Amino acid sequence: MANRRSFLQSTFGLGAGLFASRAVAETTHNESHTSSQVAASGGYLGTSSGSLSKIDTRGGAVRTTPVVTTDVGDLPFEMDGDVKVFRLTAHVFKQQIAPDKTIDVWGFNGSAPGPTIQVTQGDKVRVIFKNELPEASSLHWHGFEDQIGYDGMPGISQEPVRPGQSFTYNFLIKQEGTYFYHSHMAMQELAGMLGAFIMHPRVPYRPHCDKDFAIHLQEYAVLANSTTPNTMMMEFNWLLLNGKAGPLATPLIVRQGDRVRIRFVNLGMDHHPMHIHGHTFYTTGTEGGRIPETAWWPGNTVLVGVAQTRNVEFVADNPGDWMLHCHLPHHMMNQMASQAGPMTRMAGYPGGKGLRGDDSHGRITPRGENGDEMKGDMAGMGMGGMKGMDMSAPKPTGDPAIPAASLGAGTQATAPDGPLANTHLDAGMMGMMQEQNKKGIKLSQEQQRNLDAFDMGSDSMKAQMGETSPSANNVPNFPQDAYMEGPMMNMDKLVEKPENLGLRPNWSRFMQGMMTFIRVLPPEQYDQVVSAMRTANRPNDPYVSLYATPQKGTRG
Repeated sequence: MANRRSFLQSTFGLGAGLFASRAVAETTHNESHTSSQVAASGGYLGTSSGSLSKIDTRGGAVRTTPVVTTDVGDLPFEMDGDVKVFRLTAHVFKQQIAPDKTIDVWGFNGSAPGPTIQVTQGDKVRVIFKNELPEASSLHWHGFEDQIGYDGMPGISQEPVRPGQSFTYNFLIKQEGTYFYHSHMAMQELAGMLGAFIMHPRVPYRPHCDKDFAIHLQEYAVLANSTTPNTMMMEFNWLLLNGKAGPLATPLIVRQGDRVRIRFVNLGMDHHPMHIHGHTFYTTGTEGGRIPETAWWPGNTVLVGVAQTRNVEFVADNPGDWMLHCHLPHHMMNQMASQAGPMTRMAGYPGGKGLRGDDSHGRITPRGENGDEMKGDMAGMGMGGMKGMDMSAPKPTGDPAIPAASLGAGTQATAPDGPLANTHLDAGMMGMMQEQNKKGIKLSQEQQRNLDAFDMGSDSMKAQMGETSPSANNVPNFPQDAYMEGPMMNMDKLVEKPENLGLRPNWSRFMQGMMTFIRVLPPEQYDQVVSAMRTANRPNDPYVSLYATPQKGTRG
């Protein structure tokens, strides 16, 4: 009896406690808070940007916010009765992926990734796919729960679509979430053939998001002096967000206080830990749709695996130009290539003295005091087939080339700095400078524009000098298998666009690979940037939905 009585008492006590807690929580929700970020019942009531609210105190009806896919945009549609009709054409074309870097890609409607398709749960959708590739293809609709005949697996669910042919896909949209379409030919996928397919929910998500972005994570392997991605490679030297590498990738523009959703889509060979500076987010969705709210988890880095999507949401309450990037170190670089380390350093450049950081200028001291061991080594090598080849370093020509003193790095070398860094290269650099000063070879308008945009002036050089130790070549791993580990040349002018208005000078030198900004702007600065974006009146502007004025009493 005692045990039964104790159990009943504890049960009634627990129930009373639950009712009391609910009453307190309900009272708390009705009180006025200094922060608009009101947590769920019994949840965290702090001011971290990661705290998401069930209750939006701003009032007004909620509508679905259109998704912005920076540097890509949307695929328009036409209505055929109650059916939304989209037209996708696969073809090969050239696309700029970074300043002064254009490659050959395979994509859709002139874009790689292809344009984003946005529909609403319950829509009837028709996609007319035309293949203008040099080989057969088909489209898979990643994550769709639909008829097998429209799954897009060539030879399994449909015949492959041959060059010049078309195929029509029909869907009744029953799901909601972040999905994507892509070729189901593996090498075509790695050449750029994917695009986002956003299924908005019939009833808008809560909490409401003021901004909603889609970001594709891509990678290409493009060998030096080539414009064609090598789809057989397992290492990639161009890492892209929505088809652009930093500093060409366009920032995400948000107003301070906005609730923001970012949808990451990954179709490549690598997983990507996507990191956001300055804010804590919650992971709220996958390629399976919306995660139940009780299962959201906080963080500032989310791992987006191959063939996955991840949605994150946060309150952008911390003003600043915050980095958004993949946190794999190799994915924060452009055009990586193995080099010969210090041998690539020219006299007059940071750390460009010689292999030992002294005045050796690339000369190698043979093994042994008199080099006898080296001579023996060479004698034992079968060098007969190499007779007649001049293996010696180029002889000094007396060409003043680039006076090192003008670069603030000592005196001009009287001997080459190594096979890849000699006076001939100095002369080549002089020629480049002459071209920039319009004293040399006649360049095309595009070449001249791109060359002028690179900051090769004294300010840029001085900045690099100040960032590199004079004895850098004494440090193992410098310059870390690359010509210049660290900042690039200043390319601010080359990547000018309204979204970059107000960024810190020389920002472009440190923005490479899978990098961009989330610009959390105070209202006045936000209005200035958005006004400049609207005034630019760019065709197919992905941000066009941002300029639309919401209906009275609605937020979107």
